[in-house]
Amino acid sequence: MLSQIGKMSRRAVMAAALAVPLAASPFALQANAETVMRVIPHADLKNLDPIWTTAYISRNHGYMIYDTLFAMDENFVPRPQMVDTWTTSDDGLVWTFVLRDGLKFHDGAPVTGEDVVASLTRWGARDGMGQQLFGVIDTLESPDAKTIVMTLTEPYGLVLESIGKISSNVPFIMPKRIAETDPFEQISEYVGSGPFVFQADEWVPGSKVVYTKFEDYIPRDEPVSAAAGGKIAKVDKVIWQYFPDATTAMNALMAGEVDFYEAPAPDLAPILASNPDITVEVNDPLGSIGFARFNHLLPPFDNADIRRAAIMAMKQEDYLAAGIGDPQFWKTCYSVFPCGTPLENDVGSEVMATGDTEKAKAALEAAGYDGTPVVIMQPTDIAVLSAFSLVTAEKLRDAGFTVQLEAMDWSTLTSRRALKDPVGEGGWNMFHTWWIGADVIDPMAIAFSGNPEKGWFGWAEDAELEEARAAFAKAGSLEEKQEIGRKVQERLWAIGASGELGQFFTPVAYRNNVKGLIKSPVMFFWNMSVE
Repeated sequence: MLSQIGKMSRRAVMAAALAVPLAASPFALQANAETVMRVIPHADLKNLDPIWTTAYISRNHGYMIYDTLFAMDENFVPRPQMVDTWTTSDDGLVWTFVLRDGLKFHDGAPVTGEDVVASLTRWGARDGMGQQLFGVIDTLESPDAKTIVMTLTEPYGLVLESIGKISSNVPFIMPKRIAETDPFEQISEYVGSGPFVFQADEWVPGSKVVYTKFEDYIPRDEPVSAAAGGKIAKVDKVIWQYFPDATTAMNALMAGEVDFYEAPAPDLAPILASNPDITVEVNDPLGSIGFARFNHLLPPFDNADIRRAAIMAMKQEDYLAAGIGDPQFWKTCYSVFPCGTPLENDVGSEVMATGDTEKAKAALEAAGYDGTPVVIMQPTDIAVLSAFSLVTAEKLRDAGFTVQLEAMDWSTLTSRRALKDPVGEGGWNMFHTWWIGADVIDPMAIAFSGNPEKGWFGWAEDAELEEARAAFAKAGSLEEKQEIGRKVQERLWAIGASGELGQFFTPVAYRNNVKGLIKSPVMFFWNMSVE
């Protein structure tokens, strides 16, 4: 249970009065013969390709049905997953990986080295860390069905960390025929080799996703540790049931009609924690980092001085109070790397720490802002991001910007943010999101890319930033990495890449019959059972 739960908001008090069992639940129709875990995910699943998008709901979907060569344990050490053995040449240029016996895709086909080569190649075209790795790969080949040979042009210090990264984009392994899809187009077939099978014919966008246990999956023998170790499917079926309304979702958990709620609205957590049948806890020790992302291609944010003026108006305390609420779940952090991690620093952070609309107004006038409207995409179905959007709209208006809020659901936003079109043709100027701390723990994060052709949505451009990120992978000592981290941060603030909105910790909530929750920055559903 949570300790020191803060005072309930007006919405929470009203929701408590409404916390009654829901009638005619679809879950009541589930057959008793099978074990079913019923989950409220943090967002609706509409984009099924976890390489095409960095959206966390798509990443979580990926972990349900795909597997990886390596995986990060709870200490962020890469451990073998699909790989049995591996060797590295004395000069560090040739890496040879041998797959485990018995790896099989859901369609019955064996997993081969050719599947791995195609999957890593597609991932490497989209992911920031993958792009850096493939920048030093000379050849990636499969000499036989179980072997993959990676030959580098120069020694590279983050090979295993790259192919074993824990979060978006995760280098999931797909069948070759699927992985050969253009990386900038979405796949249309969803066959993996992971512990669960996606039931495409039961998928109802905006409502339900169904996964069933893959009987032929062979878990590793090691104990589970974050993304690493034995992935044991302990239930026959996992159903994601999406509720766009937070109060309705809370009521479903309170009534016992669902088992697990991935991201309850912060102001409803006290109600859930007061129920003796429900546990509420923070599952991610690093927390998440709020982002206000600019579109660097379109006016007015094609001007770095205007982006920096907008950042100066942002006061982290206001965002965190509005979006998260209880101060026990958040803290200010003016480092682009999560506070409390080795690369935390304060270089250039005065622009983010300003938090003053009058100073922002002066900077905006000096930058020559001409009144071009700022279109902010507001995801109304994710409470934290909706609140962040409203705070930004108010602050930018106070600073002298013309602002237009456009309401939509998160899945629509994640599709629209990929558009580079003018605003009048579907484009955008700003959106808000968060990255889990594990995703932005070092300069290799795609959120920090300065390459507009290969980088993350918003398409920042800065050659110095890219040079520093490339150097990080070759750094030896922690001191050298920290120095590069400071350079990366200096450039990110100099170009006004994004607004950093602070560090927060979102709890999960689940009924006490759920066992086996894995402590991790990412939500995994293997090893979990319903008693």
